[in-house]
Amino acid sequence: MANIKSAKKRILVNKTRAERNKSIRSGVKTAIKKVTAAIEANDKDAAAKALVAATATIDKAATKGVYHKNTASRKVSRLAKAVNKMA
Repeated sequence: MANIKSAKKRILVNKTRAERNKSIRSGVKTAIKKVTAAIEANDKDAAAKALVAATATIDKAATKGVYHKNTASRKVSRLAKAVNKMA
């Protein structure tokens, strides 16, 4: 265990941020699963709506620094490509 005050603070801050990042990542995974489920069910309308929601969730995660912007862009691109392929 840390003895220095700043080291103790770093431990607390890192824990808080890790929990926040975990929550945001979990939300992104859930959004992606909803899009994937709609694609597998062959429901174009639901997939399009889920894609819009997932895109917003992923972009917010990138804005908060949980995902790198290129990673977020790649995830959105792959989802959009999968939904557009349904047509």
